[in-house]
Amino acid sequence: MLSQRAKKIKPSPTLSIDAKAKAMKAAGVDIVGFGVGEPDFDTPENIKEAAIKAIKDGFTKYTPVGGIDPLKDAIIEKFKKDNNLNYTRKEIIVSCGAKHSLYNIAQALFDPGDEILIPSPYWVSYPDQVILNDAIPVFVKTVEADSFMAKPEVIESHITKRTKALILNSPSNPTGLTYDKKTLEKIAEVVLKHNIYVVSDEIYEKLTYDGVTHVSIASFNNEIKAKTIVVNGLSKSYAMTGWRIGYAAGPKEIVKAMTNIQSQSTSNPTSIAQKAAVEALTGLQDFIHVMLTEFDKRRRFLIKELNSIPGMSCITPTGAFYAFPNTSRLYGKSLASKKISSSSDFSLYLLEEAKVALVHGDAFGDDNYIRLSYATSLDEINKGVSRIREAVNRLS
Repeated sequence: MLSQRAKKIKPSPTLSIDAKAKAMKAAGVDIVGFGVGEPDFDTPENIKEAAIKAIKDGFTKYTPVGGIDPLKDAIIEKFKKDNNLNYTRKEIIVSCGAKHSLYNIAQALFDPGDEILIPSPYWVSYPDQVILNDAIPVFVKTVEADSFMAKPEVIESHITKRTKALILNSPSNPTGLTYDKKTLEKIAEVVLKHNIYVVSDEIYEKLTYDGVTHVSIASFNNEIKAKTIVVNGLSKSYAMTGWRIGYAAGPKEIVKAMTNIQSQSTSNPTSIAQKAAVEALTGLQDFIHVMLTEFDKRRRFLIKELNSIPGMSCITPTGAFYAFPNTSRLYGKSLASKKISSSSDFSLYLLEEAKVALVHGDAFGDDNYIRLSYATSLDEINKGVSRIREAVNRLS
């Protein structure tokens, strides 16, 4: 029968909710979807043309497992320009999405019984990837009053002799909040003091607001760089979710191990998508500003509207494209036989009564919240928030 490992793993809540919403839409139900973290923008034309050219040129065969050299070189230049980080080709691996990069890291670094620190709320896949590799997720609680940043001293209080790594995500999914440079510097000191690794998930780095500038923890000095594996990808910044191109940079012995693991699982990422990724990183970058400007409009509108709904409050996100409102004041209320006692109850209530799909906060490690993605049109956001307000007003 199934392995014990397989029995411990849950399906991704975000993808499950998106699948349910799409099924309801296919059945003719008018659903407003706030569930999945996927830009609603089309992939830019120059990137699509690069892929078409790759097909016409016959670039449709196997490539080196860890990615083609032109793409590695484009990634190296991106790190220099954006993050003041210098890497060689042997320190870069291209995988089938950033999620795949993260899984390869877990395979390469984590042993049974290792403890992996994960600030909570967290992206849904972090704990399960840790568990799949027989390691132990250890959650570091963060609070809204600290902008959901894990305090260095709290991180340190969770470190034991079995601690192997800390997973950091900034800008954050699900909170949309970002770590400031000063906090990251102090976290780096803790990491070096205890000789653990940092897995730095920076997939949303180009999506920041209100003058916030992304800072990579690996950029402070050579010592912390040597203990950090930086993960990024093209899905969010270039609206390339389906192309499945992610990448990681870190110590060459770790990258080599990740490449060996990838050689026995997926082999190379799609050849055509790799050519498109070269164009994405080296071509015109105007698209990002256009998308970010639109996301900012949606962000401002959504946060204002959420904060006007009785019983809900939402901190203003400074990155990514998520809102993470506190809904705990609504728990205990009900409509007929439907009682709201948790974020799961509330999310199901909104799906059934308001035809709005979003993700319950319990999936991210905090039951007091829900997550909405504003990677959808302003009209849809307006319609969805109006439905949420009406559904909340019906509770008593």
